[in-house]
Amino acid sequence: MYRALVVIDVQESFRQRDSWQLISDPEIAGKVGRLVDAARATGDQVVWVLHTEPGSGTVFDPALGHVRLLPGLEPRSGEPVLTKTSHNAFTTTNLQQLLTERGIGEVVVCGIRTEQCCETTARLASDLGYTVTFVIDATATNPIEHRDAPAGRSNEEILADPRTLPVAEILARTEYALAGRFATIRTVAELTAGEVPTGVA
Repeated sequence: MYRALVVIDVQESFRQRDSWQLISDPEIAGKVGRLVDAARATGDQVVWVLHTEPGSGTVFDPALGHVRLLPGLEPRSGEPVLTKTSHNAFTTTNLQQLLTERGIGEVVVCGIRTEQCCETTARLASDLGYTVTFVIDATATNPIEHRDAPAGRSNEEILADPRTLPVAEILARTEYALAGRFATIRTVAELTAGEVPTGVA
């Protein structure tokens, strides 16, 4: 076993937010599921990661019951489920130890959110020496408000603001930032059609 599919934060917490209405891909769980099936078929390790904010009273507080995978995704025996409190999947988990113990040198990254937890994980994985594949269309994100935007605006107000960064631009920026530096960019179709990731292009 050399490769691991790392599924980041594809969890109910996000669906409990009003901003889910603006998510770039509400069917993200189905695409991740295809990657999981392909990984299992080739004997790759699948690692599930969930974001938690204990004691926060938010949708990421485990006490509220939303820190669970989206419907349709179910870990199998032998597939670790890690919980993190940092943006990347390494700093507050034993992910690196787990990968080392299992002889894994390549990670395939997917999940929520594209430019935040997924991209941050990909960058750190690369710096730690892993070969990284970033499955761009198996990630999802939301429009990003300008730093000076007032808090508590409606979805309609966020979209109407010309300073809001749209999801298409976020996805494109992540591709440009990672490709050739931190990761190879691939699609679900490429990986599930039998194409094997080959590292940084």
